[in-house]
Amino acid sequence: MSAATRLQVPCSGNARAGICASGAASPASTATNAPLSSFIAVSPYVWDRPVHPKPLDRYEKCIYKDIWHLKIESIQMKAMDVDAVRAFLLAADLHSFTRAADVLGTTQSAISIKLRRLEEQLGRRLLERTPRHVRLSAEGLAFLGVARELVSSHDRAAAAFETEQRRLAIGINQLLVGSELPYLLRQMRDHDPNLLVEMRIAGTNELLQSQERGELDAVLVLRPEDRGKRGKIAFAETFSWFAAAGWQPRAGQPLPLATQGESCRIRMEAVRALDRAGIEWREVFLGKGAAILGAAAVAGLAVAVLARRAAPPGTVDVSGLLSLPPIRSQDVMLYSNLSDRRTRDALRVLTLAFQ
Repeated sequence: MSAATRLQVPCSGNARAGICASGAASPASTATNAPLSSFIAVSPYVWDRPVHPKPLDRYEKCIYKDIWHLKIESIQMKAMDVDAVRAFLLAADLHSFTRAADVLGTTQSAISIKLRRLEEQLGRRLLERTPRHVRLSAEGLAFLGVARELVSSHDRAAAAFETEQRRLAIGINQLLVGSELPYLLRQMRDHDPNLLVEMRIAGTNELLQSQERGELDAVLVLRPEDRGKRGKIAFAETFSWFAAAGWQPRAGQPLPLATQGESCRIRMEAVRALDRAGIEWREVFLGKGAAILGAAAVAGLAVAVLARRAAPPGTVDVSGLLSLPPIRSQDVMLYSNLSDRRTRDALRVLTLAFQ
């Protein structure tokens, strides 16, 4: 290779082993068959003593400046506000900015601002907003999994040095919990991964007695007959008639029912409504809890009166199809003995997840 065709690299006067700093070739570079010793001889580096390079020239400064700005822009693009991501998850799960704001102890407008900035940073629309509903967009659905991982990792890191494990013992009425229980538990885990949760599913009277004995910190139950106990209405639960998809009653036969038995107030509401409507009925299955009654409905054994949230997959609301009377909604009461903020916040997350 001749000196004319040899690659020339602009650099400083600090030549690197025969590569010239100027546009011209160095003496060493013009010798096409020069021995290695000649390259070493012309090198400005002296191998047996410290080297003191010259300051960067303008070419090198420009290169390093561009690399530095590229790194800064990359970091800024990747750095996300964890609180904004948490707000996105809550809004997506609760389908409401208002409920997400309640969980985070802030305002709806603050949540909207956080989410708008997050969407602007990502260059994606994560949530579709309507006057009544908030739902995930296709891009929001794609972001959902990694968003959960981000918030979960952040919370684990923040709690890495916490030594005290708090316990929350909560009771929930057995008619309120069905196939969505994993979702409810996930909400509590995502909110506080280090919280020890003890959950008991039972009837209203049993849970209230357990709370009075100090076995439970809080209970979510249907409003008891005795209204003297102080609590607050968490939400109103709607009930309806559910049966297996495609199920049809036998002609001329009473309506078969799956119930919790005579002590159940929902059963009393249901049979009174049937009696007022002049519809014959008979109990064919007794069980405790929405999961058991829902299983009887899925199996085609009977029609069950269930909370809409607790109706299992495979069942449909047959109130319209069979011209069955409506069931009055029931107040769900929250009774709590909690005093510390951490467990109160976890309870609030659970309660809002029910709504």
